[in-house]
Parts: sequence; C-alpha cells; structure tokens
Amino acid sequence: MPRQRPFIRGSICASMFSCLASFSLVACHRQARASPTVSVETELAPQPVVVGPVLVTSRLADANGKPLTNAKLIVEGDMAHPGMSPVFGEAKELPGGRYQAQIQFAMAGDWVLLLHITLPGGQALDRQVDVKGVRSK
Repeated sequence: MPRQRPFIRGSICASMFSCLASFSLVACHRQARASPTVSVETELAPQPVVVGPVLVTSRLADANGKPLTNAKLIVEGDMAHPGMSPVFGEAKELPGGRYQAQIQFAMAGDWVLLLHITLPGGQALDRQVDVKGVRSK
C-alpha cells in the first residue's frame, strides 16, 4: 500500500497541473482583444500611376459596411527594392469615411503603400497596397 500513495500523489499533482495550465490558457485567451474587422478600399490617381504626386484615397468601413469616421490615416510609400527613403502623407478626412493623402513617387518601378490607421478608440491597424509598375512621365 505505501507504494501506491506516491503514484496517487503524482497523478493528482499531474492532474492539478494540467487543469491549472488549461485554465490559464483559457483565461489568457478570453482576455485577448480581437482586432476589429475593418474593410479598406484604396484608389490611386492618376491612373496609370506615374512618377510625381499621387492622390491616395481610402474608404474605411466597419464589418456592417458603415463608414468609419474620426480615424487617423498615414500613408507610407516604400520602393519594393531597398535603398530608397520612404515617402509619407497624412490623410485628411472626407465625408463618408473617406480619407485622402498625397504622396510623391520619386521614381518608376514597384512600390508598396503601408496604410497606418488609428481608429477612434485608439486601435491601430496596418494595411498594405502593392503598386506595380509606376511609370516615368
């Protein structure tokens, strides 16, 4: 009988550890905040995109399609290849959840736009828009 007790105690300890570990994982999962579902539609003008000033217009909407207002949006433009400094533009809010910024494409080639969005509640989102084949003037 004495040999069974250490086994039982070990099993009980292992079971308790398992339960505590499972509980802590569930508790952590419940505390994590889900990122908001936001749709972002972006248009560039002029089309086709050429070197020089480009107008970036983005429409932000929630999961129900309702326009998101009072957000902050910064556009960062990076060349697809390393070595170029990024360009930035701060968007101004327009009616209907639209935001518009102007950036300057310095050279022809492929660019990547990063939209840095801060929602009214302070949540930050990033979206990427690939701009292939910016042309020379």
